[in-house]
Amino acid sequence: MDFQQLKTRLKQHQKLKCLLLNFIMHPVKTRPQWWIRLFQFVYLKKGKGSVIYCNVRKDLVPFNKFVLGNHSIVEDFSCLNNAVGDLIIGNNSRIGLGNTIIGPVQIGNDVNIAQNVTISGLNHNFQDINKTISSQGVSTSQIVIEDDVWIGANCVILAGTKIGKHCIIAAGSIVTHSIPSFCVAAGSPARIIKQYDFDKREWARIKT
Repeated sequence: MDFQQLKTRLKQHQKLKCLLLNFIMHPVKTRPQWWIRLFQFVYLKKGKGSVIYCNVRKDLVPFNKFVLGNHSIVEDFSCLNNAVGDLIIGNNSRIGLGNTIIGPVQIGNDVNIAQNVTISGLNHNFQDINKTISSQGVSTSQIVIEDDVWIGANCVILAGTKIGKHCIIAAGSIVTHSIPSFCVAAGSPARIIKQYDFDKREWARIKT
């Protein structure tokens, strides 16, 4: 039986699933138990020359993927969380100071993310007004950030969005919908303000 089949079978046995989850995740702190964190060196996949600084909070569990590519860096005071979805970061990418990244998220190669950026593939369910929001669980939708993207400081990237290749997201922007490749986007919500014109070989301003 492979790992994926085991996960599928556990989903069918709720009591066993809850017991196992509480063994792995602290029910109040909602982060991996200390004895699980002791073995992160076994299940975290780090590429050649990659660095995760010592003050990074690693809420990383063994039942979802965490991959950090070659020569990529996660700077201090960031939080990495794969508890609800895989977190994959490519080669030669930099996660800046104080970032929060919650899976499912896929980040490509040569991506630069500045300071205090939040990238979350998670949303809290709230539809039933007779229950507290915290008791209704979460839903997830993958974020994809393609190669060669620059995300400015204090941005928020919301669940289910895709940022195309060679995009720039201006500081302070909130990305609520997907941005095509070779664009500059800014604002709240982020909108495209420039796009590269391959015929003219220049960045063209988008009229609004």
